[in-house]
Amino acid sequence: MFKDVIWYDHKKCKCMRYTVKTLVWITIFSIAMGFLETAVVIYLRALYYPCNILFPLVQMSKTVIITELLRETATIIMLIGIGSLAGRKFITGFAWFIYAFAIWDIFYYIFLKLILNWPESLFTWDILFQIPTLWTGPVIAPVITSFIMILLAFGIIYYDRKSDAVKLNKPEWFLLILGSGILIFSFSWDYLMYMLEQFKFSELFGSSTKAEVLSRSLNYIPRTFNWLIYIFSQLLIVLGIGLFYIRNYKLGKK
Repeated sequence: MFKDVIWYDHKKCKCMRYTVKTLVWITIFSIAMGFLETAVVIYLRALYYPCNILFPLVQMSKTVIITELLRETATIIMLIGIGSLAGRKFITGFAWFIYAFAIWDIFYYIFLKLILNWPESLFTWDILFQIPTLWTGPVIAPVITSFIMILLAFGIIYYDRKSDAVKLNKPEWFLLILGSGILIFSFSWDYLMYMLEQFKFSELFGSSTKAEVLSRSLNYIPRTFNWLIYIFSQLLIVLGIGLFYIRNYKLGKK
């Protein structure tokens, strides 16, 4: 019995050292990724947006556009990779992935502010992503999302240390996935509404109007961010996270 207790404490201590080391290195890795992303954006802005004004959009060469899309894809793959390496199982790998994603995104804006003194405020509009369509929104929106991602990541990592059976149940997954889908829609909303004002839905995918669609898309200037959709998506996500915390807290009391 005494030996069992000593072994358990030793194992727990070892687990703690592993978690802290992983946290430190993934944080460093994510900050470095944030700087790398900042460097690429600085180069692109020097070439295409020398006045640091992102809208209306500027026509880039086909090679640059494809490279940008592949770079964004490569970034996600890198974050998935670091999460998979750090996590002992899917749920902890997912936690480290969203933690790394959040730190990367936050420090991307910190470095842009330090180097370019941009954004002017947290409500300055930015191009957030381009897959599968253009995502735009005020800087504060992805930053808030990043802090919520960190909240979920820490919860999973914390409760995983207490129990190897930690998981997100179906209602929690449902809320997180539904909220994330609506979140993406909130970032795409303004651009999609603009394009649907210019074209019929079928024309957006027609080969005969492809050149015209591209030309009109370059005239896009953000108008209104749909805070209602955004807040609703975040409430769903926070509800899913809250249910996870409450359920695991109660399990820990038993």
